[in-house]
Amino acid sequence: MQIGRKNVHGKGGVRFKTPYTSSKRKAQVRNVCTELVIFEKVTVTRSMVKDVIKTFDHLVTLSKKGDLHSRRQAAAILRNYNLNSDVDALTKLFNDLSKRFANRNGGYLRVLKLENRKGDNAPVRLLTLVD
Repeated sequence: MQIGRKNVHGKGGVRFKTPYTSSKRKAQVRNVCTELVIFEKVTVTRSMVKDVIKTFDHLVTLSKKGDLHSRRQAAAILRNYNLNSDVDALTKLFNDLSKRFANRNGGYLRVLKLENRKGDNAPVRLLTLVD
């Protein structure tokens, strides 16, 4: 009787491969949050919504503090993406969005259901900023 490694293929006995590593998922959340700051709406799959909302709420809270330490913490999350030649994602977050959400305590995003994606029938959601 064999105990342990049965039906094992590939390197090191990996039986199942996960589609996303933690670093890949974290990078994807950072990209989506940067696009949210720049374009103010983004379409993602249902599985990404929870992580994006958590990270984006943290970014807006940092921008409402407004000090240098908060700016550096937000810069560690956001990508260096320029909308114009002079406005980047970090500047827009701290100058525009912090003033827009100054009187709001959380709940900065609205989640709307869309039709499933055509190729793989994945459930898709639209994330937009609340006015």
